[in-house]
Amino acid sequence: MKHIVVGTRKSPLALTQTEWVMAKLKEHHAGLEIGMEKIVTKGDRILDVTLSKVGGKGLFIKEIEQAMYEKKIDFAVHSLKDMPTEMPEGLMLVAITDREDPRDVVITRSGSTFADLPIGARVGTSSLRRAAQLRHARPDIEIVSVRGNINTRLAKLEELELDAIVLAAAGLERMGWADKISERLSTELCIPAVGQGALAIQCRSEDEKIREILSVLDSEHTRRIVTAERTVLGRLNGGCQIPIGAFAETTGGELKLTGIVGSSDGLTLLKETATGTDPVALGHAVAERLIEKGAGEILAKVREEIAQ
Repeated sequence: MKHIVVGTRKSPLALTQTEWVMAKLKEHHAGLEIGMEKIVTKGDRILDVTLSKVGGKGLFIKEIEQAMYEKKIDFAVHSLKDMPTEMPEGLMLVAITDREDPRDVVITRSGSTFADLPIGARVGTSSLRRAAQLRHARPDIEIVSVRGNINTRLAKLEELELDAIVLAAAGLERMGWADKISERLSTELCIPAVGQGALAIQCRSEDEKIREILSVLDSEHTRRIVTAERTVLGRLNGGCQIPIGAFAETTGGELKLTGIVGSSDGLTLLKETATGTDPVALGHAVAERLIEKGAGEILAKVREEIAQ
């Protein structure tokens, strides 16, 4: 098999990530030719409302998965944080790449840190997870919904006269724009999205040759830590539109996992941390502790607010 086709979103970041995967595969497989199919997803089409209002899971992947079912493409490259925890029948995550910096960052017009933003600062983000945690730390700030690709959101910092915007470190680094970062937010302040910083490579389960070609990019270490995070998300029945975050890291031979659930206004923020060696058991343990603290009621209220 010398020619295969990859599917990707059309955003500059998605194309950059896909081109990186293509280059890595060609390093491992001499003579391999890879075509690219650019696909517009529901999340890309609807930009005038927040992600939470768009509704549903897999907003940035469904159309790409359909292209795989129709055999228009052989595999797909996604940001792992966009992937629902349940995999559609016949598809699989064949590789999860080494993780870049998973943290969120702030880019401020003044170059200041988040703590030094003025009282009442206007902060741009479309993420309820980010908004809940930042409002919890700074109840005085005003959250302004900002959607679009990285280029669009960077432009809105000036266009909307915002004091700051919040983005993922990994995306900026992959675009070569790390110099724009004013501050990398500690995970004590802002727990990242589940899987943030890792790429997911998806293909049809039945395609053994494709699976063999793609599996060289799988990181066992990253897969282990994101499995713990994704278990929390799955147990809480969450998606990228809900204020849920989870972050795992290795400490010695163990995993340390922190999960958060927040109310939309940031007044309530539940946080639980646990350590263990089994990522699935650890993810369930953290999720259950959050549920015992009232996570279910908080998330039900958030979903009700979104539906209105």
